[in-house]
Amino acid sequence: MQTALTDLLGIEHPVMLAGMGGVSYAPLVTAVSEAGGFGCLGASTMGTDEMGAEMRAVRAATDKPFGVDLLTAATADLTPAVRRIIEGGASVFVAGLGVPRDVVELCHSRGVLVVNMCGKVRHAVLAVEAGCDIVVAQGTEAGGHTGQVATMALVPQVVDAVGDRVPVVAAGGIFDGRGLAAALALGAAGVWVGTRFIATPEARAVPGYKDTLLVTGEDGTTISRAYTGKTCRVIRNPYTQYFDDHPTELQPFPAQIRRSSADNAFHLGAPSDAEGIDPTKEFFPAGQGVGAIDELVGAAELVRRFVDEAEAALAAISSRVAL
Repeated sequence: MQTALTDLLGIEHPVMLAGMGGVSYAPLVTAVSEAGGFGCLGASTMGTDEMGAEMRAVRAATDKPFGVDLLTAATADLTPAVRRIIEGGASVFVAGLGVPRDVVELCHSRGVLVVNMCGKVRHAVLAVEAGCDIVVAQGTEAGGHTGQVATMALVPQVVDAVGDRVPVVAAGGIFDGRGLAAALALGAAGVWVGTRFIATPEARAVPGYKDTLLVTGEDGTTISRAYTGKTCRVIRNPYTQYFDDHPTELQPFPAQIRRSSADNAFHLGAPSDAEGIDPTKEFFPAGQGVGAIDELVGAAELVRRFVDEAEAALAAISSRVAL
């Protein structure tokens, strides 16, 4: 399935693994890239040395392209981390929560593409003006830090605004090939998938995370500032409810991270066998597509399913609609 995205990234399938902090480590990234998609490390929960080690692990396991995702808002100076990303062999730097103006030229000078996560049309325009090569239009249905505009409304508007200059990737609530087909119909060149890839054997997840996803319905998430201080779609639980009831106790990013960590509710990045984690209040980012997840599936198999299901959906549309 060839699109402007596959051409630019040098991949086979227009399926990108979201760079999820605490989840997207070398085994998952490698599996997705080896299957012809695009794997992306989630470095927001990693220290610099750990990020370097994960990049080395990916590069030792595959020669396929991969990227690294960092939160732009998490540090005043991205340059040292971005230099490590370049030196580590990544082909893409993904920036969340802000346009990485200070490092775009550095990335381009070393042949590294820059991807920016966007929740509004204005964000996408600013990202392209700053030199970003790909924009991910992420609707509010997405897990993790997210905005207020729905995917169905956001993607075509971003395509209209910048799609003639850079590939637009759709994100938010996409969990199977029907979502990929819909994204292509909206003018996107591919999809950015997070929550569905958490429910894979290769994903790293603290105890209780995957099990919780398998039993959560489509209405089981909420947008909360309880864990980071920024709006984040997570599994609803008593901890999120507490801050819904006590909003004056919320602190801004990143101070709220220190609060949730002190409350033993924030363990993203901890080992899968970590002890002392309470799943009933833990930080479990998840999108609204979670209700469709009822089994663990290998990451490579998921990539293949996305493509096969998208092709089937597009064929079914052609057979049902007389033009």
